[in-house]
Amino acid sequence: MARNGIQYSDVQQAIDTLLSRGDTPSVQRIRDVLGTGSFTTISEHFRLWRTEREQNRDVPPPKGVPEVVVNLASELWREAQEVANQALVHYREEANRQVEEAQQAAAEALQQAVHAEQRESALAEHLRHTEQRLEALTRELATSQTSEQHLHQTAEDLRGENQQLKLTLEALRQQNADNAQQYNEELKAQQTGWEKRLAQEEQRNEAAEGRLMAMLDDARQERAQEEKAAQKRAQQKQQRIDTLSEELKSSRQEVHRHQLETGQALQRIKELEQHSEALKQQQDVLTEQLEKAQIAQRQQAEQTRQAQDWQTQMVQHMASLQQQLAELPASISVREQQSNKK
Repeated sequence: MARNGIQYSDVQQAIDTLLSRGDTPSVQRIRDVLGTGSFTTISEHFRLWRTEREQNRDVPPPKGVPEVVVNLASELWREAQEVANQALVHYREEANRQVEEAQQAAAEALQQAVHAEQRESALAEHLRHTEQRLEALTRELATSQTSEQHLHQTAEDLRGENQQLKLTLEALRQQNADNAQQYNEELKAQQTGWEKRLAQEEQRNEAAEGRLMAMLDDARQERAQEEKAAQKRAQQKQQRIDTLSEELKSSRQEVHRHQLETGQALQRIKELEQHSEALKQQQDVLTEQLEKAQIAQRQQAEQTRQAQDWQTQMVQHMASLQQQLAELPASISVREQQSNKK
């Protein structure tokens, strides 16, 4: 639609002025006569005047205009119309081609967005499986703690006279329970941290492009620091497990020395040692599962980073397409002005 300010009647009077002077009407010449007005508004009024002129070709010219001027204007008008039609066909073909390219690029971008959504769904499914595995590990730890408490009560009833051995084994169980509880809390804290960072990554994807790159760098640094911290905690757990193994070895030696003093307690203590060995094996299994979970989380973080890089490229490509589409009307207007000047 035409803008307010320059009316069709103003453009029509300017065209009549140009025809009376023997000049061929054009957008630039009309603007020179008016002294103001945007090229878009004048171009729309000029296009309407040409349409009406084509429809009213047989209408007599305005009074006061010399016949020579009318004939000259008619001839110039036919020539200008032929040139304009040729240029318009070229511009339309060029515009149609650019629109088709933009539509094709938009379709490709849409397809890539669908692929990105599929990858995000796969990542979410993988995270759900990881959570299920962590919950299973938590249940196994709880079961182990319950069994350990029951065994502790049984050992207290059977070893009444061996107070020193009771205190040693009780301290070992308490330390083992504390380690198991600490391990469970660390797993929950790590899972909560990953969920929090995943939510933060989703919010960063909706932020501005400039901030997105900086936030991604911060996220990479945080992941690197947390991976180092997780490795350090794993080493500390391994050291604690080695310490527990040494203490368990000492306890076995103490039990062996008391085997000569009590026969029935010997069988119970052997069962306790077997259970302690099973607990150690469970700790080894839990440590291995923790390492696998950490590897899976690092792979998930890498997949998330790749998806974010692809989304950044897609945003830049869409911005480039939008800029080209925004510049297309201006380019067509400039070409039309240059054609009119010629």
